[in-house]
Amino acid sequence: MAKERKKSSKLVSIIVPAYKQEKTIMQDLENIVDTMLQTRWRFEIIVVVDGLIDKTYDIAKSLESKLLKVYGYETNKGKGYAIRYGMARAEGDYISFIDSGMDINPNGISMLLEHMEWYGADIIVGSKEHPVSLVKYPFIRKIYSWGYHTLVFLLFGIKVKDTQTGLKVFKREVLEKVLPRLLVKAFAFDVELLAVSYYLGYKKIYEAPVSVNLDFSKSSFSPFFIFDKNIRKMILDTFAIFYRLFILRYYDDKSKRKWVYDKELEMRVNTGEINND
Repeated sequence: MAKERKKSSKLVSIIVPAYKQEKTIMQDLENIVDTMLQTRWRFEIIVVVDGLIDKTYDIAKSLESKLLKVYGYETNKGKGYAIRYGMARAEGDYISFIDSGMDINPNGISMLLEHMEWYGADIIVGSKEHPVSLVKYPFIRKIYSWGYHTLVFLLFGIKVKDTQTGLKVFKREVLEKVLPRLLVKAFAFDVELLAVSYYLGYKKIYEAPVSVNLDFSKSSFSPFFIFDKNIRKMILDTFAIFYRLFILRYYDDKSKRKWVYDKELEMRVNTGEINND
């Protein structure tokens, strides 16, 4: 008889941003719950529906339980805002987010958490470029990703090869320090979060493998990347982050009065009351 695995003392919060996912959200959430129940981690799942424009919220709400909380708001504000909204309501010692849409295998959450403890990391980034990652996505997208992540390295010095895969894990203390300073609500949110964390001294940022099967038909980016307005906006936002970070020093403590305050994004106190036993 197999010995039952001892549960971790740490609580994990998993943020799931969702936009126009009425066809997949139920299977998404059931997969994440079932996967996490087979691990040693105590967990909570926080779904944030980024705009109440279809049945995504209603379907997710029907699954709500003590392990799964569902939030939503009327107007679409961007993936970055949705993740921050969920993080603000998280109670975990470790706080993760994973994209909805079923492109990323949720087994990766546990893999990233184990890497957090192995490395004593501040942040673990799910990376398509990790040598043992299982990735299926177009070659042209690989070229685009390489170019963008080279740009990110040159601007910010972050030594990871993939900043954009929608699976990451953070120590709570990192987010408590970093989240109040952030501005980006959409595509460059990941880069702003990583760049500001690195700038503030949280330099233990490492990559872990993921399994990704990207359905390109669901992507918000055009296959003709050079003409895509979303990509142009992301690149402009990336340079804007550099400008705020190193020229304006907006993210510094001394600029605190300039930070944009949103009470909906203020992190709550960790109660740690979730029990998966």
